Amino acid sequence: MQPISPSPLRQSPMRARRLGGQSTPSTVDRDQAMRDYKLSIEYKHLKSHCPGGVFIVPSLDNVRLFHGVIFIRRGVFTNAIFKFTLTCPPEYNDANTHPKVVFSSYVYNPHVHPETGEVDMKIPYPEWIPHKHFLVTALTYIKKIFYIKDFSDLTEEAKQKLPNQDAYNKFLNDQEGYRRRVAECVKEAQRSTYTSLPGSTIRFTEEDVSHQIMRDLLAERFGANADDANASFDSSASSLVTKEGVLESIQRAQAGKSSPKTSPRLMPRTPN
Repeated sequence: MQPISPSPLRQSPMRARRLGGQSTPSTVDRDQAMRDYKLSIEYKHLKSHCPGGVFIVPSLDNVRLFHGVIFIRRGVFTNAIFKFTLTCPPEYNDANTHPKVVFSSYVYNPHVHPETGEVDMKIPYPEWIPHKHFLVTALTYIKKIFYIKDFSDLTEEAKQKLPNQDAYNKFLNDQEGYRRRVAECVKEAQRSTYTSLPGSTIRFTEEDVSHQIMRDLLAERFGANADDANASFDSSASSLVTKEGVLESIQRAQAGKSSPKTSPRLMPRTPN
């Protein structure tokens, strides 16, 4: 009895694709998995190299979507809290595959589109080079745009491509008007501090009593000035910070033994 040879109609789709010279799904999957792995390494790198005042947290259901917030500490945008998303296309980090940064907060800035909130990453980086440009590159740039004092480093062509030409012209010709519009967007961002986009992994909540208690207890235990939560630690007087000590302070704070004090608090969103 001779074995029956499979006819072309009975060949598996995968084998047919191989015969046709196409990439197999396993190869495509491996390539994408490697890109995702490299992206996770870039994110891990941010733990020690993220620009000051900038925070990003991955989405719960998309490894290539990050929710972020930036705190502006000086300059015309002082005290602004701007929220944004950073999206990496499936092909990132291939050559000339730029990450996409979009502010959900309204931002009046020459580098930010007034309607979409998108930052044109091709102005500072016409070519995205995989071994040279990373997530930290994009985050450093979006922080920089809030501290720029002039545009002398841009070519004339780049100046004409700035997403918000109204803001750029006001910056050049009407500094008072520019500062007024910036102040308005800063106030708007502050008013929307506690408003989060659906699915955002970063949200702000008002402090309750236990959070102020915890700060006081940590300051008391580890040597900071308990009367000033922003005071620097005195290394000569502080105790070694330990996991056990922190957990004990958290448990005491949850018991509620101090007076309330409210201020914005940043919390990452966790799965239900």
